[in-house]
Amino acid sequence: MSRRRAFDETPLPLFAPDKAAVQAAPAAAARPPSYLRDHRQRLRDRFLSGGARAVPDYELLELVLFRAIPRRDVKPLARQLLDRFGDFNGVLSAPNDQLAAEPGVGPAVICELKIVEAAAHRLSRARVMRRQVISSWDALLDYCHTAMAHRDTEQFRVFYLDRKNVLIADEEQARGTVDHVPVYPREVVKRALQLNASALILVHNHPSGDPTPSEADIAMTRQIEEAAKALGLALHDHLVIGKACEVSFRAAGYL
Repeated sequence: MSRRRAFDETPLPLFAPDKAAVQAAPAAAARPPSYLRDHRQRLRDRFLSGGARAVPDYELLELVLFRAIPRRDVKPLARQLLDRFGDFNGVLSAPNDQLAAEPGVGPAVICELKIVEAAAHRLSRARVMRRQVISSWDALLDYCHTAMAHRDTEQFRVFYLDRKNVLIADEEQARGTVDHVPVYPREVVKRALQLNASALILVHNHPSGDPTPSEADIAMTRQIEEAAKALGLALHDHLVIGKACEVSFRAAGYL
């Protein structure tokens, strides 16, 4: 009885491995060299035993790239992407066209990165939905940073809360340019009535990375606050998300 062939790493995404990973035709069928298999196994073992804290950003990125590029050392590519986009979050949230412009990055790599990004968004969102905002404020801020901090255009979203300050809806209201997003106060409060919400939290990002509110931000917030008060709705806060921190209108005295 013949022995069953040992498991060989093969890419699992919808796309075939990136062409850059297959430089010679025979390499596509051959197993990865032993030193590469050993490195990958050691890295996996270290991650499984110590968690994400046991590996720096470039090694965590290597773990993601393993599936997309099964037969090549991905450490140089991981470092290249970190140099280009700043950090692990920056790589995951980079626009597809910018990723595709990097040497060695093809559809398989982009797919793997975007799968991880989508999973991160869903996990962080699940930690705040249907929960009291007061008791999950830090989780809410984490979610905002995960979903918005590295966007290259402005996004405006609204968190709708019930009478117990439980988050019942998280909705994107508008997308804009690098420094402007159109916001319509009437639509914001109209949606609150449709959801039977009692309170709102506004959130938008500044692609520049500086979360300091602009005069337009302040004026728009006051318009929404006035419209909300007229209908018996409370505006709890407006958060401006930057690259590394955020500004709370409530804490800063704007509300």
